[in-house]
Amino acid sequence: MTTRDTDETLRNPVRPAFDTPSTEDGVIVNIGPSHPATHGTLQIIAELSGERVVRADVHCGYLHRGFEKECEAHTWHTLIPYVDRLNYCSALINNFAYCDAVETLMGIELTPRTRYLRTLLSEYSRIADHMTCIAASVMELGAMTAFLYLMTIRDWIYEHLADLTGARVTYSYGRIGGLAHDLPEGWLERLEEILDEYEEYIGRIHGLMDRNRIFIERTRDVGVISTEEAIHWGFTGPILRSTGVPRDLRRDTPYLAYPELDFEIPVGINGDNYDRYYVRMREMDESVHMIRQLMQGLPDGPINVDDRRCTFPDKQRVYSEIESLINHFKLVIDGPQVPAGEVYRAHEAANGELGFYLVSDGTGSPHRVHVRAPSFVHMGGLHRLLEGYQLADVVSTFGTVNMIGGECDR
Repeated sequence: MTTRDTDETLRNPVRPAFDTPSTEDGVIVNIGPSHPATHGTLQIIAELSGERVVRADVHCGYLHRGFEKECEAHTWHTLIPYVDRLNYCSALINNFAYCDAVETLMGIELTPRTRYLRTLLSEYSRIADHMTCIAASVMELGAMTAFLYLMTIRDWIYEHLADLTGARVTYSYGRIGGLAHDLPEGWLERLEEILDEYEEYIGRIHGLMDRNRIFIERTRDVGVISTEEAIHWGFTGPILRSTGVPRDLRRDTPYLAYPELDFEIPVGINGDNYDRYYVRMREMDESVHMIRQLMQGLPDGPINVDDRRCTFPDKQRVYSEIESLINHFKLVIDGPQVPAGEVYRAHEAANGELGFYLVSDGTGSPHRVHVRAPSFVHMGGLHRLLEGYQLADVVSTFGTVNMIGGECDR
């Protein structure tokens, strides 16, 4: 940037879409980005008429870290930890979507056990993500008991995933062509125990919230969006399904082991805050149903493909064979040599369509990485969910959208 460009930026800083009220009694207020309800990463400039939001202008970008550009300076393997930092509430889904895109470029077919484990862990992560969203949403309406119930189960899931991956939140468990390692002994038994506890606790949430008069009055017919508008703004995931559209990539463009599973696509009716809550509640039940099917049908076998282009050789062979030593060295230093080309692969993440667009120039590092992050797309249409409703509804509506700053700003 030249000195002239810098001076021009200082004279004309980024401005909101409006800075004067549209009516005489209107007032413009600033919400965030330091407000805790905006997660420290979002600014909402709202015009109010009394307590009603007349207009809203949403600004994101306060957590921008240059993820996509940073990827170009790393090998295909070593950028996996950066992918974890997108939606950190369900990092495993990020891992597997990225690895799937690279594997498509390389023409790699996963082993049956890996397909099942990736699917199982994706659904397990979806439960944790939805629990985080619902817990935060109901807590912001004053439902502390429901919040604590949901956080109890979510913490058991985090501890359980830590037993598998070594980390509670950012796992780096995916590998191009497989997984970091297989399940530890007793892991599936503990999973069954947690699923049983989940059913007990989620029953309490239904009893506390579903017909709660205060909860219904704060969520029903609030933050409404029609199917047409949701499609226009590019909404996907629970927000789109809350309008009644059964759009789900797990069924519409099947991947991993989803074609072999029996599951339903929960949808809403009105596209309001209550429907978004209930769609997520039902999706968690469907995820539990899928996990149990995957546990019953989990095949034996290796978890990594036998392909020297991406899979590290066994350590004992590295110590005893010069070919394996060289293979290991080249994968670490140069990275997997991904054939030149481009690809877009999308998975159904907890918030909607999570897509990776990759461009390879045939070397060990990506030429270009772009993420189709659902949170970023949803922020483009967030103002439509806020305008026309009360100022007190801003926080609760924003909670049902489940914006994840790391994914939105990248």
